Amino acid sequence: MSHRAMACGWVLAAGLALTASSATAEPGAWITSGDRSRLLAPAPLSFTAGGPSSQAITVDPSRTYQEMVGFGASVTDASAWLIQTKMSAAQRDALMHELFGRDGDGLGFSFTRVTVGASDFSLDHYSLAYAPDPSLATFSTERMAEYVFPTVRQALAINPDLKVMASPWSAPGWMKTTGNMIQGQLKPEFYPTYAEYLRRYIVEAGEQGVPTDYLSIQNEPDFEPDSYPGMRWGPEGRARFIGRNLGPLLRDAGIRTRILDWDHNWDKPEQPLGVLADPVARQFVAGVAWHCYAGDVSAQTPVREAYPDKDVFFTECSGGEWAADFADSFTWTMRSLIIGSVDNSARGVLMWNLALDESYGPHAGGCSDCRGVVTINSRTGEVQRNQEYYAFGHASRFVRPGARRIESKAPEGLHSVAFINPDGERVLIALNDGAEAKSFDIGEGGGHARVELPPKSTATYVWRSQDVNRDN
Repeated sequence: MSHRAMACGWVLAAGLALTASSATAEPGAWITSGDRSRLLAPAPLSFTAGGPSSQAITVDPSRTYQEMVGFGASVTDASAWLIQTKMSAAQRDALMHELFGRDGDGLGFSFTRVTVGASDFSLDHYSLAYAPDPSLATFSTERMAEYVFPTVRQALAINPDLKVMASPWSAPGWMKTTGNMIQGQLKPEFYPTYAEYLRRYIVEAGEQGVPTDYLSIQNEPDFEPDSYPGMRWGPEGRARFIGRNLGPLLRDAGIRTRILDWDHNWDKPEQPLGVLADPVARQFVAGVAWHCYAGDVSAQTPVREAYPDKDVFFTECSGGEWAADFADSFTWTMRSLIIGSVDNSARGVLMWNLALDESYGPHAGGCSDCRGVVTINSRTGEVQRNQEYYAFGHASRFVRPGARRIESKAPEGLHSVAFINPDGERVLIALNDGAEAKSFDIGEGGGHARVELPPKSTATYVWRSQDVNRDN
């Protein structure tokens, strides 16, 4: 992860119990306010007959867009190590059910990401094949089997709908121009070897109960960090590798893992466009993955419009000490990630570390002030729920895998995104990022509900069609 400053800060917030489920038979609202007086707090929602006022967010379930995979965060080495070694069994089970479960207070995370070998959020810089041997005789996923795989397996047991993405930070150093996992490029003569390295990872992880639903071939390929694994890889080389090495290898092996290109920032859409312009590579690329550290979320749409058969995923963003105000950073996350990335066609949305400790680690180089979705106290195992917990909870707890984004229109000063779940339930996420409270209607068909949203606050509204028509 590049650690450029951005307007996505952080604060530690005490967790409040979530008291209702999106599966309730009654319509309802859940609100998080910028002053933290309400954190996913339930509120009533009541529809009446008649059209909405001019100040309304209107939804149209007949106009549908992308099908959702889900929301979540990455099970990095650091996150998994903390969960497995710094928590009691009871603490670990409670946290995993809270993050991945849907019963009671669960957030229902249904999308996650793991690193293939080390990232900056690992205990050290390791690859899955140290020896300079093109036969990969020493290939082993033993390091990942210590903490990462057990954590993902538990998450899958809690939520079988969970989809897993994998991303390498670097090829083994002996395959690179630097001879090191830090900086450098993959030597072209090792393209076939590296394709086999990734194939073996997919197979061995699967044998250990961890599927690879999606794979990017390189995290942040336009960045060479100087203190942790990374690898620069231009679009021409990526296209060649996908089209002539990895794609055919996976196809011939009957592996259905979907390849995502880019896995980097919004500021250089020409990079994934360059890969997709290659007709050989394009047939093996399922979609494009994006990060938040430079550029604007709107960059996702032109690439999608140029290749409408390719999926869009948002796969990394981190909060940190660089922007500490809760209200500002919470609204940025809601506006840019939960609402913005989905409104710009993302099927899945991920934060970076699922969990870090009170010292923003452990890490081996890289970002020294990043924060996880939750903070685990390394001495007591106690959990603090951070602003990303509440931001992502506003989506993951209510939007089910297989939901479709539907049309929603918001008046000036409000932002919104809406969904219809597979069972017909409507979910509307609304953001008021202004300094004053706003009253507005929620309108669908011939009914409306009058609501008020505090300044710098988000609400998730849940209802069914019969709730709208009940009094009509």
